[in-house]
Amino acid sequence: MSNVKISVAKGDGIGSEIMDAVLAVFSAAKVPLEYDFVAMGKGVYDQGYATGMTDEAKKSVESTGILFKGPMETPKGGGVKSINVTARKTWNTHSNIRKFQTIKGVDTVFSKAGIPINLTIVRENIEDTYGGIEHYMTKDVAVSRRIISRPGSEQVIRSAFETAIKEGYSTVTCGHKANIMKLTDGMFLDTFYEIAKLYPQIKAEDIIVDALCMKLVYAPQTFECIVLTNLQGDIVSDLCAGLVGGLGFAPSANLGDHIKIFEAVHGTAPDIAGQNKANPTSLLLSGTLMLNQMGLEHYGAAVRDALLSAIDKGVHTGDFGVDRSASVGTIEFAQAIIKELDLSKITDSNPEKYHKPSMLAQNKMMVSSDETIETVGIDLFIESEQQAGEIATIVKAHLDSDMEVTTITNRGTQVWPEGSVFTDLVDTYVVRIEKNTAAEIKKKKFMEQAIRLYDYLNIGSIEMLITIDGKRKYSLAQGQKVNALS
Repeated sequence: MSNVKISVAKGDGIGSEIMDAVLAVFSAAKVPLEYDFVAMGKGVYDQGYATGMTDEAKKSVESTGILFKGPMETPKGGGVKSINVTARKTWNTHSNIRKFQTIKGVDTVFSKAGIPINLTIVRENIEDTYGGIEHYMTKDVAVSRRIISRPGSEQVIRSAFETAIKEGYSTVTCGHKANIMKLTDGMFLDTFYEIAKLYPQIKAEDIIVDALCMKLVYAPQTFECIVLTNLQGDIVSDLCAGLVGGLGFAPSANLGDHIKIFEAVHGTAPDIAGQNKANPTSLLLSGTLMLNQMGLEHYGAAVRDALLSAIDKGVHTGDFGVDRSASVGTIEFAQAIIKELDLSKITDSNPEKYHKPSMLAQNKMMVSSDETIETVGIDLFIESEQQAGEIATIVKAHLDSDMEVTTITNRGTQVWPEGSVFTDLVDTYVVRIEKNTAAEIKKKKFMEQAIRLYDYLNIGSIEMLITIDGKRKYSLAQGQKVNALS
């Protein structure tokens, strides 16, 4: 069997030690891989590479289609993007897969109670607040844009159902907050049930994310595969890691249509770097996910079985939190795993089914709908220390006759035409202007109206209000009455 080349980035802190340990296990298992070691991480960032990777590293990953990486430190400082997130978004690895299983020999509350855990979190990986689109509106108000797209939702939800089939799960659960975020999470939830129709053999259900967290703490065995948006998935996946012993026992795969990233998701632990104390379990388990994706399932199974056997026999690094026996170092832990390898289990793996990516000619545009869009209004985000009634008077005095100001809000709560004097205000209002005629008004006219109002209001940002096939696609303020025309 010919070797398959992959790109390897050892990472920062303990990254080099745990990667060396994992590759030693792979070598002993005779895994048919060839490694192209690439420069990524904080050290590369400090050399002036804003993405945390060299040009050569980027070319390597786009050639092999596989990046196997250790933990990387995000440089501290305002405006600096996470190197890990940058890599995921650069190569559109839209689905993050994290598998959580009880490991015999790793003591947890649930293992001691005899409650086995076997669940997978599938997390949207490139959208949501992780778009990192933020800015200050005023000195007191910062804004983050939360972007949820239907095509992006479709990608990760399909991954969840495909994962369920591969893992032999019977149920996929959608975690969401659609009771509050009715348009963003609402789109994600609607898309979930649309995609679910394509997988009739899998039961589809949903749960509000806060209820999900509570239930995961007292009854995690009731879940199999859970799909979530990016930020919620980030939080829930770390919660699940705690159920099985911590991030040191949680493998992670970032799957895209062209490139895939497999990584340890724990920190770089600089306090123990170079001391032969680090636990390579997370990276090794991520490596087995990689082997499975590459058509090397039998190698992945043999390595995983050897790891579990070593742990079951009491071999452990210092972070296991057990007192069964003295802990061993990183090197010794890898050696113990190697002793447990049973190469007779490796038979007919087929790396040929993994296809390397080809360079794309241009970016892919994903459009899922041809529905009719109409602009029906505009939101003006303004900076002001005036009362809402004063602002309304100014707007109405300079408003076209086919438009009206329907509401003024502060932090999402209506403060005009009705509101409570007990609502505390900050210096950013949203002035909502909507058409008062059934006739169509072009988007350009709303923009022109905003420009005229700019002479009287300190407008920092605008947002167009649209309907799709006649259905309102913007949220109402707390307390706002529905405009009959929208």
